[in-house]
Formats: sequence, C-alpha cells, structure tokens
Amino acid sequence: MTATVFAPDSAQSLTDVERSAVGVAAVLADLGVRPGTRVLFKADNSAAWITVLLGLAHAGASIVLLDHQDTAEETTRIHRLTRASLTVVDGSALPPAGDRTVLVQDLLAAAGSRPPAELDGPLDLGLWRGLPDGLIMWSSGSTGVPKGVVKTGARFLRNLERNAAQIGHRPDDVLLPLLPFSHQYGLSMVFIAWLVRCSLVVAPYRRVDQAVAMAGRTGATVLDATPATYRSIWNIVSRRPDPTADLRGVRLFCSGAAPLDPTLVDRYVDLCGKPLLDSYGSTELGNVAFATADNPVATGRPVVGMGVRIVDDAGAVLGPFEAGEIEVDSPELMEGYLGPDGDLAPVARGWRRTGDFGRLDEHGNLSVLGRKLAVHRMGYTLYPERIEARIAEAGCSAKVIAVPDERRGSSLVFFVEDETGADAAHWRERICAVLPAYEQPNRVVVLDRLPLNRNGKPDRKALERLAAPPAAQKPVHS
Repeated sequence: MTATVFAPDSAQSLTDVERSAVGVAAVLADLGVRPGTRVLFKADNSAAWITVLLGLAHAGASIVLLDHQDTAEETTRIHRLTRASLTVVDGSALPPAGDRTVLVQDLLAAAGSRPPAELDGPLDLGLWRGLPDGLIMWSSGSTGVPKGVVKTGARFLRNLERNAAQIGHRPDDVLLPLLPFSHQYGLSMVFIAWLVRCSLVVAPYRRVDQAVAMAGRTGATVLDATPATYRSIWNIVSRRPDPTADLRGVRLFCSGAAPLDPTLVDRYVDLCGKPLLDSYGSTELGNVAFATADNPVATGRPVVGMGVRIVDDAGAVLGPFEAGEIEVDSPELMEGYLGPDGDLAPVARGWRRTGDFGRLDEHGNLSVLGRKLAVHRMGYTLYPERIEARIAEAGCSAKVIAVPDERRGSSLVFFVEDETGADAAHWRERICAVLPAYEQPNRVVVLDRLPLNRNGKPDRKALERLAAPPAAQKPVHS
C-alpha cells in the first residue's frame, strides 16, 4: 500500500507531500529562513499543515508550534519571547502584532511554482535534528502561564521510534489521530506516520461524526484520541443499526492526554471486542509508557530506555502496588524551558519528579492515579484525583474540585459527567457508598459534558470557576 495523506477533500502520496515540503523549504530560504532561524507556526490541522511542518524541518528552522486558537495577545507574547523572525499562519489563526507573516496557502502556491528540478532532492531533516532548540512547544498552563518546552529534533524523533516499535505501528497502517497537531500527542502521530512510512488521515477532530465516517472511507487501522473523544464516538455509533460499520478496520484504539474511565474501556470491549489502550507521557518527558494489544494493562510498560519508578514524599523507592509519585528518567527529556530572555534554560538530566501519582505492578505496568494535588480537610490530607480514580472504578466519571472552607479546611465539589440525566441525589448515593466520610462530597453537580481544554483534558480552571459558592452559580441539575 502506498503511504498516503488523506484529508476530507484530497489524498496525496507521502512522497508527493515530501516533494512539496522541499519546495516550501526553498521558499522559506528566499524569505530569509536559515538553519536555526526561529519560525512561529500557527495553523489548524490540514494536509497543508503537514507539508509546512516538514518544509520547516527540511529548512533547519527552529519550529515554534502554537495552537491555532491562541489569542493574538498570547501569540504576540510568544513571538516577543522567542524572537521569531517569521510567522506562518492559516486563515483561521490570528498572527502576532507587527510581525512578518506568511499564509500557509501562499507558501504552498509559491512552492508549487518552483522549477521541478528543485523538488527532486530527498527530504532531509539532518540540520533540524541537530538544533538545540529545533522544536519549541508549550506546557498546558493548567497551573499558570504556559512555559516554552525546548527539544531537539533528534531526541523527539528517537522517542517516537521507540514509541512506534512498542505499539507495533506498521507500513500498512492507516493512522487516524483525532487530536490537534500542534500539541505533543497529535504531533507524535504525524511524525510516526512519516517515520514508519504509513498512511495518515487528517480528519475534522472536532466533528466526530465526520471523523468516524472518514475512518470507514480510508480504512483506518489505528485510532488515537482522548477519552472525551472516545466517549463522543461511542455515543454516536452505539445508536446506529450497525455500530461498528466504520470501525471494523481499526485494530488499535489508543488513548492519551487524560485518565481513562474503566466504564468507557468496558464499552469498547463490548462494542468492538477491543479495549482502549491507555498511555502516559508529557511534553517535557516525551512519550513514556503504553498499553499494547498483547499487554492492555493500565498504561502498560515504559518504552525501551525509559526509567520509571515510584517514590514516597521522602524520595524512597516504593515496591509493586505501592502508590506514590511517579519519577521518570527519560533519555528523550527536553533540553529545558525558555527563560524570560527567550534563551534556553537547561534542565538537569536524570530522575525527574512528575507531580503525578501512580503505582507499578509486579510486571512493571504503570497505573497513573492522577495529579499530586494535595488538599487538607477535617484533619486529613486528600488527593482529589485519587478520589476520582476510586469512584471511576464504581462507574462514576467525575472531577473533584476543592474550595477553601474556613471550618473544614476544604469543601469538595464533585462534577459528575452524565448524559442520561440522573440527578445529583442519585450520584451522591453512589459516591458515598464507596468513599469514607472525610472524602465525601459537600456538593454534587451533574453535567452533560465536562469542559475540556485544548489538549482534550478536563479543564480544571473552568471547573474551579463553576465550583464557586452556589449563590454565584447558575443551577446545573443540582
């Protein structure tokens, strides 16, 4: 099968995409882009996005990736911080103020008019691999202003080679990532398709119904999405006379970016006879651990070369099934963060604390229990995401938000995701049946859908606003 990049209105061989990318690199050189030149790239998913990405890498640019939904103010802040010489945007993205900007479609048009002989050379990412700041991405910003995460192309791609080998990606695969390409998970899938020389589907990831139809038309074999997207897919296809019609070719249902709800996993086993395969990683560390078809346990084992251990608060290493903080020794660790002057602030290599709770089983499979966000309540130290994991095992998908309380230390608001319309009293009873009194909710709010951030994770900041005192909130099923 010829490796192909499928989009809603086009299909190009990967070889043709690479030829166009070589042309894009020539146009970038005419615009003054030299090895190491920082270029902001801010556009929505498209086949053209992939061409421009590869063109930037072929040119040896330092690629500063931005989410196309970022505000003009945030884009201007990042432009000034990174001292980028050029910005590439599509029609949906707001450029920074006063910057040299070129449109994606203009780049492609100019590349297409280059003499054919200029496009015959092979796509070469050698210069880009060696740059100390070849790739600059951004932390989620869930605990403050997003930080610039600086990586080399060489380490980034080496991590993906290990990733692909563990999962078992093949040249005959058709990858369908329902993810923004400008973030770690989505970008990984784009480059894995290039490394493995397999096909890639650029689907409208916010229109899940259309994306599922594309899975059927293109013969998708590997799906990658967040748990929230998988929940939407199940809601759509489970109502159809033939629920799996568009999904029969899928051999791997891969998930990441947020913890998986066991109830959702069970739904896919019942629907397709295959589990959702969870994973663990971060922009800073790379992709760390993956469940696989032959080992569909939690987030699976670490990829070859990754060190993972569990430690207590004093740093002592814990044994199998003991819960503590996850530490990772990643050979593909970022180079560092961008400092306030836009230069690289290096980080030490070796074991790195993640701020995540987890445990390892006797076979080395990692279970991620949530963020290490301690709150104090009635004399107890509680971890909301560990509470969430326990109630998920009882069939309740919820996020727990702590609100300051002078008398108790903290009040706990449980936001339950339930499209069936069950009321707060129903869920309070189920929650209280599995939690001790000091972990039980002060308030239960039922939502059809939890709010999500751009990475597809539950938006904790939005939930914190909703968790303000009831008098200040509009009632929601409570």
